[in-house]
Amino acid sequence: MAIRLVLAEDSYIMREGISSLLELDDSLDLIATCENYDELIAAVDTHSPDVVITDIRMPPTQTDEGIRAANLLRDTSPETGVVVLSQYAEPEYALHLFEGGSEGRAYLLKERVADLRQLSDAIAEVARGGSVIDPKVVDLLVKTRREHQSSVLDRLTDREAEVLAEIAGGRNNAGIADVLYISERAVEKHINSIFTKLDLSHSEDTNRRVKAVLLYLAEGP
Repeated sequence: MAIRLVLAEDSYIMREGISSLLELDDSLDLIATCENYDELIAAVDTHSPDVVITDIRMPPTQTDEGIRAANLLRDTSPETGVVVLSQYAEPEYALHLFEGGSEGRAYLLKERVADLRQLSDAIAEVARGGSVIDPKVVDLLVKTRREHQSSVLDRLTDREAEVLAEIAGGRNNAGIADVLYISERAVEKHINSIFTKLDLSHSEDTNRRVKAVLLYLAEGP
C-alpha cells in the first residue's frame, strides 16, 4: 500500500511544488495539504496519515510550529511519522526534534526536496519507525560539540596551557619550573589560576590536579 501523507507548508509555491513532486512517486499518496499549525493538527486527527511532511516555520508564529507539531504527535498520534523541512541547517531545532526520541522522525533541509529519491527515502524510513537527519546538520552538530568541548580549556592563557600539559605529563612543580624556565612560585600562580578557570577551586590540591589532568585529556588536543 502507498504511504499516506499530509503536507504542511505555508508557502503556496513551495506547497504546490512539493505536492507535484510527490505525485511522481506511486508509493506515496498525498491525502491532504495544510497552511498552518492548526490545520496540520486537524488534518492528522481527520486522516490519520502514515507520515506528515511539515515546514519548520508556519503560522501563527513562524517560529517552530513544525517541531511543536512533531512533539505533540508523539502523544496524540504516535504511529504517525514526521519529516520536518527547514530552509537552514539549524542544529538546535534538530536537537529539539529528536530529544523525545528519534523513532519516526526526520530533519531535512529544503534543498533536498528537489531530489525526489532523497525525500521518498526519508518518508519511507520514518514510516518504518526509523530516523533521518540531514548530513549538513550532522556536520554542524559535530562542529558545535567540538567547540563546546574545547571551550573550557580555551579559558587558559598559552602559558597556563603549557603548565597544564606538563602536569598531565606527570611533572611536579619543580620539574615544570625547570622545563619552562620559570620559578616555582610562578608555577604555583599559574596552577592556582588554572584551578580557578576550570572551576576546580573547592577541592584539595591533589584532587584538583587530577581533575585538571582529566579535563586536559578529555578535551585537549
